[in-house]
Amino acid sequence: MTSIFAYQKVYTPHTIIQMALPDSQGHDDSLHCTELCKLDGQTYVAVPGGITLPEQPPEIKPEAVVLTPELRARIKAASVHCDLIAERMEMKIREHYSLSDEQYFARIGVGAALGAYAFGDGEQDALMLFGAHVEACRQWGRDERAKLGL
Repeated sequence: MTSIFAYQKVYTPHTIIQMALPDSQGHDDSLHCTELCKLDGQTYVAVPGGITLPEQPPEIKPEAVVLTPELRARIKAASVHCDLIAERMEMKIREHYSLSDEQYFARIGVGAALGAYAFGDGEQDALMLFGAHVEACRQWGRDERAKLGL
């Protein structure tokens, strides 16, 4: 399970002192620490389970974070990694369905739900396939954010 640590970077006239992150430690490349974002002067880093943090510079004091729903939402909103995951989810949807397709399915789905539209031949099946594809893409995004502890 991924843990999130917070710490404050130290800025000097000649360098930035930051959290020491481990080398691969014999793990595959998918297990690495990821700097998520900076909020209120604190830098948040995702550290996968099984990774041991190396000794830190004396100026750096990383602390494990208790992730409240509010903090999770703030980190997700500030994280470029979460932005990229969202972009990739949309790209995965667009690989099979255009924006026009999505708008069409939204119109007929809402119309049918309100009783103002009757599905034509194959429309309900097509809508269900679209919904399943979108949900699979969204699940991929949730899985990717979970790898970041979010």
